[in-house]
Amino acid sequence: MALACIAAIGGALVAQYAYDMRPCPWCILQRVIYVVIAALCLLAVAAPALRKALVALVLVFASLGVASAIYQHVVAAKQFSCNLTLADQIINALRLEALLPSLFQVTASCAEAAVSLLGVPFEYWSLALFALLGAAALFVLNARA
Repeated sequence: MALACIAAIGGALVAQYAYDMRPCPWCILQRVIYVVIAALCLLAVAAPALRKALVALVLVFASLGVASAIYQHVVAAKQFSCNLTLADQIINALRLEALLPSLFQVTASCAEAAVSLLGVPFEYWSLALFALLGAAALFVLNARA
């Protein structure tokens, strides 16, 4: 699961830097969620006694990722500006752009970031991965020790 998150972030960076697909605040927020999920998964491997609790948190963050991808497609992509949206406020509060701008810097508005890959909106690819991560987390939570 952690590798899938890292691959998703890598794919987003390739799209950003090789194909000039600039990210909006909602894109960056989803990157943050992938980082959090990857970290939780790695912690779950390192601390088996905490695995169920950490995987439960993965499920929560995967659900937040699904919600953010849906919001990005349904609402944010139709707005010219993403300033002061929840995603923008979270990114600014965490000071992520200053910490690691190559990964977390917002460079587009929500409308500018509305692009498709193979005819599917980019955020729906992200939604699909978040849904798979959530399903995997449920599987782990329901698995017998």
